[in-house]
Amino acid sequence: MRKEKHHKGWNAIKTNDSWAIFKIMGEFVNGFEKMSKIGPCVSIFGSARTNPDNEYYKLAVKVAHKIVDHGYGVITGGGPGIMEAGNKGAHLGGGTSVGLNIDLPFEQHDNPYIDSDKSLDFDYFFVRKVMFVKYSQGFVVMPGGFGTLDELFEAITLIQTHKIEKFPIILVGTDFWKGLLGWIKETLLDKFGNISEKDLDLIHLVDNEDEVITILDSFYKESGLSPNF
Repeated sequence: MRKEKHHKGWNAIKTNDSWAIFKIMGEFVNGFEKMSKIGPCVSIFGSARTNPDNEYYKLAVKVAHKIVDHGYGVITGGGPGIMEAGNKGAHLGGGTSVGLNIDLPFEQHDNPYIDSDKSLDFDYFFVRKVMFVKYSQGFVVMPGGFGTLDELFEAITLIQTHKIEKFPIILVGTDFWKGLLGWIKETLLDKFGNISEKDLDLIHLVDNEDEVITILDSFYKESGLSPNF
């Protein structure tokens, strides 16, 4: 009897997994349809726990404002903290402000600076991450936590393995990022040889909004493209 119940429970799980495919497909279809219309954008990542009086919140507003001044839109994870700052800067600059919200048990709620027709909601992290990578012309990564690091390293891995075209990955804040970059160089590269030296070229480290724009504009100028491509 116990074995029979076990099999029934396992069959129910497999059935639920099968039906989940349709929900996943729905999120992809809805995301692709909406995101394909937004035009060239740069994604800004960072902690949801960053307060508006924090220096990096204020800097993220400036970065986003500068980005839209130069013809790009801004995509964020749609929540509070650095995400809010990114949408706020885009909104204040009169540019495209996109929010890719995720349903979480804590921290996440959409911020008021997202364009009303460009706020998307996701249940699945992996679907949301596809939207960031597919529809971003660059990643600007502010100080953050595990989620921010997840997005950063996935982008680096996809570019490193030639699964996606190269785009600028810009870390903002030397004080925050220097320890991680030092470990990557000294441990991953020099000590163990787990990456190649050219992999370090995938990452830029800056401290202000002007440096962010210089990297973005230089990259696309060399590619023969402009923000309205």
